[in-house]
Amino acid sequence: MSGVGQNRRGAWRAALACMVTLAVAMGLGRFAFTPMLPIMLHEGKLQLEAGGVLASLNYLGYFLGAVSCAAIGIKAKSMVRGGLAATAVLLIGMGVLHSFTSWGILRTAAGVMSAWVFVFASGWGLRRLAETNSPALAGVIYTGPGIGIAMTGLLGGALGRWGSEAGWIGLGVLAVVLVALIWRIFDDDDLPATGGSAAAPAAATRPAASASARSEAIWLVALYGLAGFGYIITATFLPVIARQALPGSPWPDFFWPLFGLAIIPGALIGARAPVHWDNRLLLAVAYALQALGVVLSVAWPTITGFALGSLLLGMPFTAITLFAMRDARRLRGNAAAGLIGYATASYGVGQIIGPLFAAPLAQRTGSFQLPLLVAAAALALGSVLFALVWSKSRRRQAF
Repeated sequence: MSGVGQNRRGAWRAALACMVTLAVAMGLGRFAFTPMLPIMLHEGKLQLEAGGVLASLNYLGYFLGAVSCAAIGIKAKSMVRGGLAATAVLLIGMGVLHSFTSWGILRTAAGVMSAWVFVFASGWGLRRLAETNSPALAGVIYTGPGIGIAMTGLLGGALGRWGSEAGWIGLGVLAVVLVALIWRIFDDDDLPATGGSAAAPAAATRPAASASARSEAIWLVALYGLAGFGYIITATFLPVIARQALPGSPWPDFFWPLFGLAIIPGALIGARAPVHWDNRLLLAVAYALQALGVVLSVAWPTITGFALGSLLLGMPFTAITLFAMRDARRLRGNAAAGLIGYATASYGVGQIIGPLFAAPLAQRTGSFQLPLLVAAAALALGSVLFALVWSKSRRRQAF
């Protein structure tokens, strides 16, 4: 029993360490810009269109980091520790440096770091959970981005009352403290790095190379990109959008933390969805929920509308990634790394395009209404097409 208890403690220790890691790398390093943007706009340090460029540069960095992971042979613990340390430095740098060029470099580098940490920490954590027979704790790991987003929303706005420099430096100091707490936990035991396979947990090994499977793989890659485009406009500009709709209200600063908190139950529920449930149907439902969440911010621009919209957008956020990765494993088995890479790249392209499309249009029209409707339409289209692909597959199996 002592061995079982030790394994259980080790599993929780690994899961919580990875949770904090993703909170720093994703919630702070990647998404701190969302609550800081309205402060920088108010201070006159940025125009909305320039803010969109900085956001897209961060997502470009994430794209480059994600596609480079398979070629990296460095041990996971070194990648995680180095990425976390760099994330803290890059956050502080946003408060210390003051030129648009330097901000662009910092945000691009932060995107690369967040991708590297996400992939290598996921691989390290999932391996630890497999070794301790605790795969159900994977959901705990993926609550990390939501916890980090909630922290950036609550603390970023509060720190930003002393100016954006104080906000960025304060978030960087918070990252230093969190990294120090988990630094000693990461230990690879001299096992090789697992960057190429880190994004996907163990799953069925059944290969699928038929024409229908190839077609489904193409659909997965294309439709996963719609998810990246569909959520990112709201995820980048939510506080700005809410402040436009609710001038003078104290509530806009709370919708972004609410989005982050909604990710937590979504991650836990998604991780427990039975493997035999069809991923395409789950993705169709998740896309539809996010589409409804985006529409609510346009059709019902009130405190209640924004709150419900934030919840509906946040809950499926991590679940969509989980279901897409599971479907890649269904189609390619143990050879799914390539398909996962293509899908991640497609998602990344959607994220890059979103702010570049939305910010100039919103600046010209004075409203995010049209960009948000386009984003909702993209998610709705993805939902319908996933449902059609699922239905077609069912009919084919029936015959």
